[in-house]
Amino acid sequence: MSKKVTLRQKDVLNHLPKEVRAEAVYKLSSVFVDRQPLRGFTGEEENRYLKGQVDVAPEHVEWPRHTKEFWVNLTIPVGWTGIELEVGVDDNDNPLNILDFIKYNFALKHPQVALTKEEMEGSQNKRFYIQDLTRDDKVRNNDIQIRKDADKEFIKVSTDVKSMKRILRILSNVNPDRLTSEQVENSLYELKNKDPKKFFKIATDKNLELKSEIEEMVSANVVRRIGNQVVFLDDVLGDTLEDTIIHLKDKKNSGKLITLRAKLKEVSLV
Repeated sequence: MSKKVTLRQKDVLNHLPKEVRAEAVYKLSSVFVDRQPLRGFTGEEENRYLKGQVDVAPEHVEWPRHTKEFWVNLTIPVGWTGIELEVGVDDNDNPLNILDFIKYNFALKHPQVALTKEEMEGSQNKRFYIQDLTRDDKVRNNDIQIRKDADKEFIKVSTDVKSMKRILRILSNVNPDRLTSEQVENSLYELKNKDPKKFFKIATDKNLELKSEIEEMVSANVVRRIGNQVVFLDDVLGDTLEDTIIHLKDKKNSGKLITLRAKLKEVSLV
């Protein structure tokens, strides 16, 4: 099935006239990694895909030398509009265009090539990026699905102020007990929109209730947080919040959890 991607260059000549920039061609060339030229394939893949691209067969004694020279001499000129590569395969998993397929896999592993334009622009070392519209569509759709899932969870918890407070306590530094129910819902809605993935993860966390309790205990000074550690009196309950949850969920520590909950209730009644 045909699939095309475009290898594009970073526009570093944007201060020059458009006509001059249109003539600029950069070359994606060989680099050495651990004193060996960068290769686009592993050993077995190389035997398969470079067969017929060098002067000897894979079983020939000179095969390693010829393949090394192939990668050393591989250069991909990339003009202002980029270079389109056919990277699809047929029903037998054979590349539709072997040279484009080789160049694509070489580019994927090259340290100067980013997978997205954003990644390239955020790095001083990246000079090219691979524009893959099918991947871009998939990424955008994944983002939509995450937002839809977050919206569903928000609708569920918004019917119960207590549930919203639990999530808000984990997501922010705000003490939800000091807010009205409308303020809790408004704050949680804003946080959900800001980071739907994080919201969904917390909202569906099987340990949400206990995590919220621990955070409430910290706010009420029933336990202390020293760095990442959670400490009760002189007893370190865990080096992290996750460790603390594992510790308190252990049946042999059930008495300790009962004590902590009782102290939290005492403080709440004051």
